[in-house]
Amino acid sequence: MSGEIPFGAVLRDLRQRARLTMEELAEASGVSVRAIGDMERGRSRVPQRRTAMALAAGLGLSDAAREDLLAAGRAGRPTRAVAVEGTAVPPRSVGDFTGRRHPLAWIGEKAERTRTGAGAPVVVVSGPPGCGKTTLALKAATDLAEEFPDGCFMVDLHGVDGAVDPGEALLKLLKALGVPDRRLRQEGTAGHAGLLRTLLGERRCLVVLDNARDERQVGPLLPAGGRSLVLVTSRRPLTGLGGVDRLALSEMTRDEAVELLRRILGEDRADAESDAVARVAELCGRLPLALRVAGNWLAVRSAWSVDHLVRRLSDEERRLSALSAGDVRVEAAFELSYRELTPEAARMMRLLSLVPVPDMTAAYGASLTGVGLPEAEDVMEELVEAGLLQVFTGRYRLHDLLRLFARARTVREEGPEEREAAEERLRAWLLETTVTAGRWYKLKYGAPPSSWQGLVALESAEEARAWIQGEAPAWLAALRSAADKGEHTRVVETADAMEWFCDLWVFWGHWSEVYELSSRAAAALDDPDLQAFHHNMHAWALIECDHRYREAVERADEGLRCARRAGNVPQQASALSHAAVAHRKLGESGAAADKARASVELYEEADDREGWLGAVVNYGSTLRFLGRVEEAQTQHRRVIAFLDAPDRPVSAHVADMTRAHGTYALGLDHALLGLWSEAADHHRAAVAQFRRIDMPHMRGSALVGLGEALRELGDGEEARACLRQVVELGDAVDGVILARARELLDALPAE
Repeated sequence: MSGEIPFGAVLRDLRQRARLTMEELAEASGVSVRAIGDMERGRSRVPQRRTAMALAAGLGLSDAAREDLLAAGRAGRPTRAVAVEGTAVPPRSVGDFTGRRHPLAWIGEKAERTRTGAGAPVVVVSGPPGCGKTTLALKAATDLAEEFPDGCFMVDLHGVDGAVDPGEALLKLLKALGVPDRRLRQEGTAGHAGLLRTLLGERRCLVVLDNARDERQVGPLLPAGGRSLVLVTSRRPLTGLGGVDRLALSEMTRDEAVELLRRILGEDRADAESDAVARVAELCGRLPLALRVAGNWLAVRSAWSVDHLVRRLSDEERRLSALSAGDVRVEAAFELSYRELTPEAARMMRLLSLVPVPDMTAAYGASLTGVGLPEAEDVMEELVEAGLLQVFTGRYRLHDLLRLFARARTVREEGPEEREAAEERLRAWLLETTVTAGRWYKLKYGAPPSSWQGLVALESAEEARAWIQGEAPAWLAALRSAADKGEHTRVVETADAMEWFCDLWVFWGHWSEVYELSSRAAAALDDPDLQAFHHNMHAWALIECDHRYREAVERADEGLRCARRAGNVPQQASALSHAAVAHRKLGESGAAADKARASVELYEEADDREGWLGAVVNYGSTLRFLGRVEEAQTQHRRVIAFLDAPDRPVSAHVADMTRAHGTYALGLDHALLGLWSEAADHHRAAVAQFRRIDMPHMRGSALVGLGEALRELGDGEEARACLRQVVELGDAVDGVILARARELLDALPAE
């Protein structure tokens, strides 16, 4: 159990079995209520062993149950690091890390001082490229992981290759810390730095800011105090930063450099040519990155002698000069490894530099190079073996210096035509795959046709959903690129495919942008049918995702004009339905009722049953808003009766979503009439339905309705359980719903 279930889930299960509240467990164990809540909600994934032991004692666990709890904590530690868009920490540091004993001990002392808030919360590790700053920071993070129970994070600031804007880096860290896009928009860019300082001040985290360019880039990312520790690596000492500790890192000692090569090559082989190994160490300037590249190169070419490499380095005056001076020393080491790659691997490395996101799968390499997936995997593994490509959590990543090197090689060796062709192949693959995935949820499509041969598995709706969400940064970047290049048809096809999926991921944060881009593309194509659809979807996003209701009315009105020009009755109905929702949110009841009713009538005229279902639910909700509750019930019951018919002409996905919304609406109708038992029954059914189709934001709304009904029925215990589920969902639900859940919880009698 513990090897598969997160620690928080194991703890919650054991606490509930023991029939203890969080407060009771806190009193019995000495662990704070807040800490227990953070663990159970996954905010603090890996407690220290002594904390887990205290919890086990407070729970009164048997030996077996205690071991389950402790094992869950141990199992969680290798995956403590959070991976998000542009932010990742490998599960462990370099396996053959060598030397650096004094710098590691010094960082450890600084980390210990932060435990009580006494030490400076920032350590700057500076030194030349290739001196091992990143490797040292990751080793320190691994060694210190248990001392930072709220997580370890890393942001690559790309200081030597297109430095990341401080605002972008702030977003990456805030997302890694679990802040949703909605909260980020609420705070605004001006508030992001303060929010980060607050979070790092409240929690005990270890953050690695890698490859910093200058003080301006890292200043907004640093805490003012607290018990977190930030390790900054940079070529510069960043002397403009005050209140920080500094460590200047240089080349390895001779013994350390030789020992690193011995570990890479194997002791027997290295000892057989010890003088040559020492010479390689000197020719590499004893820089860890150069040593690793050279050592890996020798390891791959096992038939070559170490002395042969010495001769090659000695014959290359330019290379020797590069290895002994400035930033180009590392480039020379890259060049050495690069020239020994097969032509396929060298081309792969060049083209991988075109990927618009930090990490990728082998499918990215296949699309860029135009080869099959197995061939791409083989070539990328060659790059891994050569030390030119990193692997973590099943994905590949080019270090920023390697990306810089590869980009320069691409310019030199590929030419603009091939670069553009590779970018086109990648963009086409990303968007075509996204379209295919989205159509799993699109009416009249579903599973990919038998003729479709993709680079990723999309054999189920679940796999499609995982693709859309997991690769969203890449396909969104591709969509933006397609829009910039005037690929209007590709843009509208991608956005069209998301029509029914977007309801499942309402709070992604980018749907308004997607449909604004597609609306512009549709206008460029001068197709009123397309314009109507994409204006209407933009209106939906403005309502449901951004709560920008007045703008939504304007977009819906534009959609209506386009639909009328095209003679498209269903899109006219859609525009009216979206406008009705926005008017209702604005309190404009008359306009809401008129447009909702007209929408239903137009869908009936067009015999569009999928659209009609949603319009009827919307119309019923508008009637309830006007106080005409019995009429609202009639409309919502029409929907359920239609779905109960054996020959309903709608897809299963649409039926499931509409049934859940209709059932929830009936719960609200009965609640407004004071029929609390009936309201509870409908809300309970809606909770189950929203859970089954994985719509947590609507499940939270239904749980609040159920909790309120149960409270009115005098069942405070079950009401409390429902409302706590909403709180545990946290930012997955709308802020208004979350606030209502907390308000109802506070109003319940004490346990």
